[in-house]
Amino acid sequence: MSSNAKGAVFALIAFGVFATHDVIVKILGGLYSPIQIVFFSVLLSFPLATVMLMQDAKPGTLVPVHPWWLALRTVAAVVTGVSAFYAFSVLPLAQTYAILFASPLLITVLAIPVLGEKVRLRRWLAVIVGLIGVLVVLRPGQTVLSLGHLAALAAAIGGALASIIVRKIGSEERPVVMLLYPMVANFVLMACALPFVYKPMPVEHLGMLAIIALFAWIASRLVIAAYQAGEAAIIAPMQYSQIIWATGFGLLFFDETIDGPTALGAAIIIASGLYIVLRESRSGASENTPVLRTRSRSETATTPRVSLFMRIAGKTPPRKA
Repeated sequence: MSSNAKGAVFALIAFGVFATHDVIVKILGGLYSPIQIVFFSVLLSFPLATVMLMQDAKPGTLVPVHPWWLALRTVAAVVTGVSAFYAFSVLPLAQTYAILFASPLLITVLAIPVLGEKVRLRRWLAVIVGLIGVLVVLRPGQTVLSLGHLAALAAAIGGALASIIVRKIGSEERPVVMLLYPMVANFVLMACALPFVYKPMPVEHLGMLAIIALFAWIASRLVIAAYQAGEAAIIAPMQYSQIIWATGFGLLFFDETIDGPTALGAAIIIASGLYIVLRESRSGASENTPVLRTRSRSETATTPRVSLFMRIAGKTPPRKA
């Protein structure tokens, strides 16, 4: 098996695990507030994150070099976490993924003011077509836009903003700083809000929360392995396999069927995202390759980002296409 094929297999398995993680989030979301789910998810992720953080031998303090950029990333990550968990709870899985897949399109747009990226006509057209795909999924005027739809959009925007800020300050900020601040902020803010929404949880539901933390960690490790084995241009598109997992899981566990507009809109969004990935992978087409450098899936701040884990562990970055 070639290195790219091996990396693709690791990535497909990883995103299958992530999709299973989201099934559990959806099940618990029907019973508890997303605030409560996020709180316990972060709490149970700390031990696993701590093990990874212990590998950071780089000297320094936890005082950020770019406090305002880090503050903005932290706010974006916290909003994204609650919004994504709420969207998974109330929307069909496939529809939620379709909207979240708009994040690479938004990263491309945000890279212009934040990174000084030059986006030429072809990538602009891909972004516009992709956003049209989002409108096809949402169908404004034909269906009532719910809070769940707005939450999914907020998660896509917040995830894109958090990702592009990591790209902006990542070379100067310690990875441990960028990892800890969003997780701690999520923990503290959710703890403050928890008394207003808390419901007692039986031990089996606490076990499901532990599985969420464990699956996120396993999936992150598999994504790291995928990028170490294969080229970014091959691995990055594998995230779109989640729509297949979501369709199957939605039908199996929640009796959800993907309707025509959602399928069409998702296909448009995915095609646009794939085109952007391929354009960035071509030498000279992109100075910053912001989408290819976003190795985690959508930001939630409940588990650390894959790219930061790779930097902490001193792993070899993925080869350029």
